[in-house]
Amino acid sequence: MKVNIEMIPSYKIAYIRRTGPYGSGNVQIMEQLKSWAKEKNLFNESSIILGIAQDNPQLTEPKDCRYDTCLVVSDEFRIDNKYINFGETTGGKYCVFKISHTVDAMQKAWMDIFLELSKRSYKFDDRKPVLERYAVQMINRHYCEICVPIL
Repeated sequence: MKVNIEMIPSYKIAYIRRTGPYGSGNVQIMEQLKSWAKEKNLFNESSIILGIAQDNPQLTEPKDCRYDTCLVVSDEFRIDNKYINFGETTGGKYCVFKISHTVDAMQKAWMDIFLELSKRSYKFDDRKPVLERYAVQMINRHYCEICVPIL
């Protein structure tokens, strides 16, 4: 797992929210968002998709966990669909873990990242959610990133 420290900007996002246990249902809304983005000619080689787990499943009942699948959009973008939400992420300092884009690698990374933060003496900023970042250029090389906010 490759690790970098990065200042990630605030992003304007178009997103779909799913409520329920984290897992395979998140993949479905990812495909829904990509389909919508392709219809609107918003999905291309420079696109960035974010997956944002809004709740800690150790503190929130699985049925109440919220997961947002987001497409980074331009400041000028306007929503024209009642199923798509519009918002903004919070930028800041993140520890970015580059991992293989497989189910097994993602599961292992989620189990290991907080231990890795501790080993490297980074402190998790629990005021912001962790971002799963799926840049199309990286996915084409079978990688994605987990971006953990740090102080």
